[in-house]
Amino acid sequence: MASPPTLWGQDSAGVATLEQSHRPWFEDITLNSFLSFRYSYNLNAPDSRKNLYRVFDVEDNTFIVDVLEIALEKPALKQGEVGFCAHLTAGSSVPKVARSSGMDMGDLDFHQMYIRYVVPWQGGITLDLGKFVTPCGLEIIEGYDGYNDNASRSFLFGYAIPFTHTGVRASYAFSDRLAMTLMVVNGWDNAIDNNTSKTLGGQLAFTPGSGWKFYASVVAGSEQSDNTSNSRILGDIALSGPLAGKWTAGLNLDYATEKNPTPLYDKARWSGIAAYLRFDMLPQFSISARAEQFEDPQGVRTGVAQTLNEATLTPEYRLSKNLVFRIEARKDWSDHNVFEGRATATNSQTTLQFNALFVF
Repeated sequence: MASPPTLWGQDSAGVATLEQSHRPWFEDITLNSFLSFRYSYNLNAPDSRKNLYRVFDVEDNTFIVDVLEIALEKPALKQGEVGFCAHLTAGSSVPKVARSSGMDMGDLDFHQMYIRYVVPWQGGITLDLGKFVTPCGLEIIEGYDGYNDNASRSFLFGYAIPFTHTGVRASYAFSDRLAMTLMVVNGWDNAIDNNTSKTLGGQLAFTPGSGWKFYASVVAGSEQSDNTSNSRILGDIALSGPLAGKWTAGLNLDYATEKNPTPLYDKARWSGIAAYLRFDMLPQFSISARAEQFEDPQGVRTGVAQTLNEATLTPEYRLSKNLVFRIEARKDWSDHNVFEGRATATNSQTTLQFNALFVF
């Protein structure tokens, strides 16, 4: 889940040794990597060889390297410390889709790239300056620091929320259970702003205990090019945690409105709900399921006034802590004939997918 950075209270004071004070700066930098490889097949056999309304797994009937991530980081945990984060991605799907406007690097992208400073005030305020992933949603842009339970992404991930923001983010932990994040950014997926107005965002993160996490986020601003009078407001709620035994569950809710999104509408809205369930059957084997509905009544997000639904089942086998194999069966359907069929348009599509993940 996209979440605020980890926050720490003030550490006990200590005296640095001569060896520590002369420690080379590069010894604090970590290097990690992540690789996702995929093959998917659409049972509709579309002539375009495209899985319509998908996010990253768009290409049909082909082997593909979704993403290779190289992550360089220098942690900043204590008050007064300075660090940075640079996540460079390459590949045939993820960088092309998730990259921000104003940062056209072809098949390359920095989906996160920021400087971090822990302000020494009231236990420490974590300040990030640069580009970072959105706080909204329950699913993430996968990397070495985490991957989703399902191989494909939800409609909510692709159409309800942004991917990244560029600007300033500040996070503060009131306690070990309650934290807040505020941000001032260019907007939705803009490395360079498309108007003169800035977007404001905030999130409350609450961990009541027993492994449960609750996030409430709001993002508001003008997102249309060269226009500052038509605001877009998004509200996002995400929660996840363990159930009885080996079961875990999650829920994501989104609701958004926008003024004058097209000449045809003076106001538009979109909304959705996604539910998640995972069963850790064996130490190396799990099964994850997802079901969701996404409503786009004016068609401003998907291009067609429609309601999309999907159901996904993803068995996962972990050969080691570094190598994961997944297969997935997914069915999408709409209340309109928006998918490609063998001879004509149809209201559904079914895909099968194999996915391999390597984490270092």
